Amino acid sequence: MDCNPAVIQTPYNQRMAKAQTILIVDDEATLRDVVRRYLELDGFGVLEAESGPQALDLLRQHSADLILLDIMLPGLDGFTVTRSLRHDPDLQARHGAVPIIMLTSRGDEIDRITGFELGVDDYVVKPFSPRELVARVKAVLRRSAPDAPATEQPLTFADLHIDPLRRLVTLRGQKITLTAKEFDLLWFFARHPQQVLTRDQLLNQVWGYEFYGDENTVTVHIRRLREKIEPDPSQPTYIHTVRGVGYHFDPF
Repeated sequence: MDCNPAVIQTPYNQRMAKAQTILIVDDEATLRDVVRRYLELDGFGVLEAESGPQALDLLRQHSADLILLDIMLPGLDGFTVTRSLRHDPDLQARHGAVPIIMLTSRGDEIDRITGFELGVDDYVVKPFSPRELVARVKAVLRRSAPDAPATEQPLTFADLHIDPLRRLVTLRGQKITLTAKEFDLLWFFARHPQQVLTRDQLLNQVWGYEFYGDENTVTVHIRRLREKIEPDPSQPTYIHTVRGVGYHFDPF
């Protein structure tokens, strides 16, 4: 098996050089081929990797707008690849909080929670419809870089500053790196300060109808947000729990 990273450049890719690029990481060549064809039909450029180490090597050389990442991979599994993307300084500098959709034949809740805790944006269980997968890709890309209306001005709460146009968050003057979903969740809270929001409301308003998740998804993302913006996550300053109901954002 050839483990050298390779950029799959078809004539279609070359014509779409400025298109958004999706990296498919899966050791099943047939699956990669089917997904690639559907993505190309929708105008995406495509990179492919068949193992964890190959994916990381590829990401050190090329940029990707979204990663489709299998969990069960040779060399390094999808969780390890995700940890590297979220914590390796060089990969962070190159890719930031690049959106990740996990592909897996394992549908256990613990796998979904582990993925979300690591910063995965969505989760698709095999077998899946290629059309649905492309729709998920488009939905996650929309959420990761939406066009904020001009009326949405930056908001500042004490030391926390949120700029929706640049999708930038700073805390005490330091930039905070958030995933696309973490930013969307924080921005929704910021636009509804002191309002008690249930987990169902947050799923509907932040994840939208395209996401087929459960309330644990919200819990995991709240935990990750607190770890990044709260001085003491166990005694939150910004995002408070309303026991038995949900959460409220009370920075005042």
